[in-house]
Amino acid sequence: MKWLIQSIFLSLIAVMAQAQVDQPKEIKTSETFGEYTVHYNVFHSTDIPAKVAETYKLVRGKDRALVNVSLTKTENGQTSLGLPATVTGNTKNLMQQQQSLSFIEIKEGDATYYLAPFVFNNEEVLHFNVDVAQGDTKPLSVTFNRTLYTE
Repeated sequence: MKWLIQSIFLSLIAVMAQAQVDQPKEIKTSETFGEYTVHYNVFHSTDIPAKVAETYKLVRGKDRALVNVSLTKTENGQTSLGLPATVTGNTKNLMQQQQSLSFIEIKEGDATYYLAPFVFNNEEVLHFNVDVAQGDTKPLSVTFNRTLYTE
């Protein structure tokens, strides 16, 4: 009986420790460079409706995701919608395997943003490097990591 109680107690401690490890951290989704801000996020391709994916020739699947990038400018307290820009980038996994990101421009009204599809493995940690430039300006570089899970 004593052994059973000790086993249950140790199991509870292990579960509580794992729960603390798995607590979500604040995920950064933008970086500001003076009056410009680069916004970015990563989401599963299946979050896009099938008709929209078809329109932009995006492949949906449990092992496919998209990185979304936009550039805004704040002047006199007013922030623009997404601005036209040149966006390039790549991802690397923990084994340093690199994947180029090919961004497509999406225009919705006065807003412009950029999507790049990529393939990933379950529980894969990816390191993103993205450069955003408007016109002939020096690129604004952002780097971020995401752990991705297949659905």
